Amino acid sequence: MKLYNFHASSTSYRTRIVLNLKGLDYEYIPIRLDKQEHLSEPYGRINPMRGVPTLELDSGVRLYQSGAIIEYLEEVFPTPPLMPKDPAERAHVRALADIVGSDLHPVNNLRIRNFVRDSYKQDADGVAAWIGHWNRAGFNAIETMLVADKGRTRGFCFGSEPTIADAFLISHVFSAQRFKTDMTPYPEIMAVVETCGALKPFADAHPSKQPDAKG
Repeated sequence: MKLYNFHASSTSYRTRIVLNLKGLDYEYIPIRLDKQEHLSEPYGRINPMRGVPTLELDSGVRLYQSGAIIEYLEEVFPTPPLMPKDPAERAHVRALADIVGSDLHPVNNLRIRNFVRDSYKQDADGVAAWIGHWNRAGFNAIETMLVADKGRTRGFCFGSEPTIADAFLISHVFSAQRFKTDMTPYPEIMAVVETCGALKPFADAHPSKQPDAKG
């Protein structure tokens, strides 16, 4: 498989985590968002939305959107499972992931940040204030859900093993910290970052470890 992605992209980061948790090999193809390579015509022919990541299967079929890619990987490569079996518990894990994937990331990603900067004439502090506002809203909800779940092991979003929720959360905390979101009000979230970040599949997926992290 080929993964078209960017080291600092949180959607790419969460996808790398899941690929690593599943023990799947892939070819890393960097798409430099900082150099606007995603806006090029060649990449537009690979991904019509010009976003990352794109996962190209051995068959040549291309999959888009990190959530869809992660669901595909869970369905086709079910071991180890990253979702619980119980339908209500699966919905709970999906809800945690969706707070990141639907409520946090879409309003904080590169094109939105650039729009806030260019169309609303915000400087770096203004953009950071926008990002911080939405991050706090989502992290407040996730922290509340983690505190309320008495059955989980501290350091994981659900249960005592990684789920897709951990991949989504870890990747977005990285993004939030890049833009100086204060994480001290969220001890349960940061316990997840510490516990999961120490696991090899998470550590190997970290943006600093990727081939396009420098240069």
